[in-house]
Amino acid sequence: MRATKYIDSVPHSNKGEPAMESRSRIRVLIVDDSAVVRQTLKEILSSDPEIEVVGTAGDPFAAAEHIAEQAPDVITLDIEMPRMDGLTFLKKIMSQHPIPVVICSSLAEEGALSTLKALEYGAVEIITKPKLGTRQFFEESRMALCLAVKAAASARLRPLGPSHTVEPKLTADAVLSRVTNAMVETTEKVVVVGASTGGTEALRTLLEALPADSPGIVIVQHMPELFTRAFANRLDGLCAVSVKEAETNDTVIRGRVLIAPGNHHLLLKRSGARYFVEVKDGPLVCRHRPSVDVLFRSAARYAGQNAVGVIMTGMGDDGARGLLEMKEAGAYTIAQDEATCIVFGMPKEAIKLNGVSKVCPLQSISSGILNHCR
Repeated sequence: MRATKYIDSVPHSNKGEPAMESRSRIRVLIVDDSAVVRQTLKEILSSDPEIEVVGTAGDPFAAAEHIAEQAPDVITLDIEMPRMDGLTFLKKIMSQHPIPVVICSSLAEEGALSTLKALEYGAVEIITKPKLGTRQFFEESRMALCLAVKAAASARLRPLGPSHTVEPKLTADAVLSRVTNAMVETTEKVVVVGASTGGTEALRTLLEALPADSPGIVIVQHMPELFTRAFANRLDGLCAVSVKEAETNDTVIRGRVLIAPGNHHLLLKRSGARYFVEVKDGPLVCRHRPSVDVLFRSAARYAGQNAVGVIMTGMGDDGARGLLEMKEAGAYTIAQDEATCIVFGMPKEAIKLNGVSKVCPLQSISSGILNHCR
C-alpha cells in the first residue's frame, strides 16, 4: 500500500536532503527489472569514487520506497518493466518530485521513439545498457554510464513540457523550394552545432524556429547508436527544415540538417563549392564518439570564415577547443547562455578559452544564426 500511495503522490523524503556540494559522492538509485543488469550497473557505478549506489529496485513500486527512504541524487531507469512502465513512472517523478533521471535502455531502433519520448518527459540522458564484448567496449560503456550520471547530478531540471505531435510533411512546395535553392546556393554559410546533456530538447527549440531555406546545418549530439536516426526522424516531422541522420557524402545544402550517427564521428568536408560530410570510426575524442571537437575542427579547416559554430548545453569540454579553432579561422561562434542550459559545461569552457563571439539564450540562437548568415 505504501508504494502505491507513494507513486500516486510523490512526497519529499522526510529524511534530511543535504545539498549536492556537501555530499562527498553522487547517490544513485538503479531501477531495472533484470537482476543481472542491476548488479552490472551497480558494479560499474560503484567503481567510480565519485558515485555511491544507495539502492536497486526491480520495478517502480519498489523504487518508490527507495526514493522516500534514500533521497537519491540520480535515478537510472529502464523503459520496459513489469507493473508500471518506465515512461509512466518518469512522468510521475518529474511532475511530483523531480529527480534527475538517466534512461538506461536496451531497446533497439524500433523502440527508440519510446526512449526519445522520455527526454520530452524530463529525462536528462540516454545510455544503452552495457553488453558483453571486448575490454575496450566495456570500458567505453563504463565511461559513458559514469559520465551520464555525473552530468545528470549537475543538471538544471526543467518543468514537464507539452507533448509534441509529429505530422508528416505532405506539401511539395517545401521540398521543391529546398532543392531549387540548393542548386544555386551551395557556397553560402554552413552551420555546425554541438550539444550534449539537455541537447535533444534544446536542438528541437533551435530547429523549430528556423525557416525552410535556412543555411545547411551539421550537428553532433552526444547520443547512443541507433537512437540518432529516430531522433532525426522525429525532428524532421516537427521542423520546417529537413532533418536526417548523416551518411558519408551527404551534401550540406540550404534547408537540410544532418545529425551525426551515434558511435561515429562526423566531419565537414569541401570539394570545390560543395560542402559534404564524412562519417568515420575512430577512438573516443574528449571522451565521446561522436565528438563535437572533431566536427568543429573540420569546419575550421574546410569552411573557415564561411562557418558558424554553435555550442550548446552539455557537461565537459567537448567542442571548446574546436570552437576556438573555428573563431581563429574567421568563423562566427555562438554559445548558449547559462540561464537556458541544462548543464552549463561545454559553453562555459568555450567562453573561458575566448572561443565565443556571442553568448545568447537558447531562444535567440536561431535569429543569431540567421542574422549573421544574411
